[in-house]
Amino acid sequence: MRLPLALVANVRLLNSGLRIRHSIHNGVIKTSLLSSHNICSRAERKWIKPAGFDTGVKTYNSLTKQKEPLVLAQERIATWYSCGPTVYDHAHLGHACSYVRFDILQRILSRIFEINVIHVMVITDIDDKIIQRSLEQNISPTVLARMHEEEFKRDMQALRVLPPAVYMRVTDNIPQIVAFIKRIIGNGHAYVTSQGNVYFDTQSIGNRYGKLVNLGGIAGELGAQDKRDPRDFALWKASKPHEPHWESPWGQGRPGWHIECSTIASSVFGSQLDIHSGGIDLAFPHHENEIAQSEAYHQCEQWGNYFLHSGHLHLKGSVEKMSKSLKNYVTIKDFLKSYTANEFRLFCLLTRYRSAIDYSDASMNEARSTLSTISAFCHNAQAYMQGHLQCQPTEEGILWERLSATQSSVRKALADDFDTPKTMDAIMSLIHHGNCQLQPATKVDGPRSPAVFGAMLSYVREIMGSSIGMNSEVHDSSGVLNNVVEELVHFRSKVRKFALSVEDQAPQDPHTGSEIQKRHPQPDRVPLLKDCDALRNNLAPLGVHIKDRGTNSTWEITRRGETRKD
Repeated sequence: MRLPLALVANVRLLNSGLRIRHSIHNGVIKTSLLSSHNICSRAERKWIKPAGFDTGVKTYNSLTKQKEPLVLAQERIATWYSCGPTVYDHAHLGHACSYVRFDILQRILSRIFEINVIHVMVITDIDDKIIQRSLEQNISPTVLARMHEEEFKRDMQALRVLPPAVYMRVTDNIPQIVAFIKRIIGNGHAYVTSQGNVYFDTQSIGNRYGKLVNLGGIAGELGAQDKRDPRDFALWKASKPHEPHWESPWGQGRPGWHIECSTIASSVFGSQLDIHSGGIDLAFPHHENEIAQSEAYHQCEQWGNYFLHSGHLHLKGSVEKMSKSLKNYVTIKDFLKSYTANEFRLFCLLTRYRSAIDYSDASMNEARSTLSTISAFCHNAQAYMQGHLQCQPTEEGILWERLSATQSSVRKALADDFDTPKTMDAIMSLIHHGNCQLQPATKVDGPRSPAVFGAMLSYVREIMGSSIGMNSEVHDSSGVLNNVVEELVHFRSKVRKFALSVEDQAPQDPHTGSEIQKRHPQPDRVPLLKDCDALRNNLAPLGVHIKDRGTNSTWEITRRGETRKD
């Protein structure tokens, strides 16, 4: 007599030391797995510190739930794999937040700590959602996926996210996936069902399943499913009518969700991976299952050494993450109509990468204001160096000390799990002290100190530019436009200086006979002065901001919608 599948599964669970609790919800039997002993022993879950090159950086490792020294297998080379998009729809701001945050981390490793990051990202171009959406739109899944893949890449470029060394599509790696599954089966860690599905056998790896999360109380569904254990997951799905499919030893079908990442990461990096990243929502089941099947394939104790997870983006006042299923999302394209890439990157910098982040107009305005302060300092420092901004003698020694202290504190903060909020505090403090010395003066006595402002300017540009991927001057204008504006402002300054020239003979006080101190422009030149003011005011809405400093003028270009601080 053949036992019912659900009963067989329950017997296997009992033999493995797990207690079973059943409940019925909406007619579906839910099974919770409760441990009669510790479900994952510490010995089998223990993280193994890698041997190799110590970067001097500590990073929070989801495998240990604490900060660990970042040690790379090869000197100054970091192998980094990240889960890319499932390309069935527009990317939204929640996606962008994760990609921008990890782009910032990679830039910090590369530019500050001189680590060569080799980054590989998968493009999931076959999936239940892609198939469903293609049926709804009456186009092929391939065409749908290619459309949204290209849109995703344009969005990332618009947000100044550096592309990985290579994008790899799932559908370009089907033979490798099939071979990967065959080896897992051969190693005794997967099984084929009569329906043509292939499942990973979680019981075959004992208590090693659950390295990222505590699986006590994880619920699964029994009943009509053809798997032995509710925790088992699909490596290969048998084909259904009207779905794309590929040939395999188990019949026609397509890959399960998790197997793609293990296969592609292993095809590039082999049996050891330094860093794996993704949103916190991917920790379980996706990354958990990646670990299980990768270690089963390679027969190794530890496949990925560090798992980095970014926090969710929430709409302010909501406990739910931004997602398409909840219909509470903003597309990247729509967002960039109101804000700039620089503003969004700074918005991301103001919180720790692994913490949740609240999105609102107020938080974006805070980022915009901070960016304007940085931009104004850069322009003022440059104007001072060029002699266009006259100031009283500065306390140069103090500024050199401030710069040195800032460089030290920034490096220390970034080495401590990429603490970008503390980094920004240090940068803004440096800018504050610089601005205190850059106060315009009409009459200047004493030496000037352009060198220290040049050093401060270079450092701010380095951190905000190459290291963090943000153009500190906040404009995308071409060199040609800059030159045109420079000539225009230069001509206007000449006209304005001419218009401001005072009358040759100053008027006298009728009572004392002495000259009145206040002098006025000659009457026939007042219209020129008004025209100069009108030009300045008319250019401001177009993004060209002119600031008059006595008879001299400075200028800057911002994108429309950005604010500026003097």
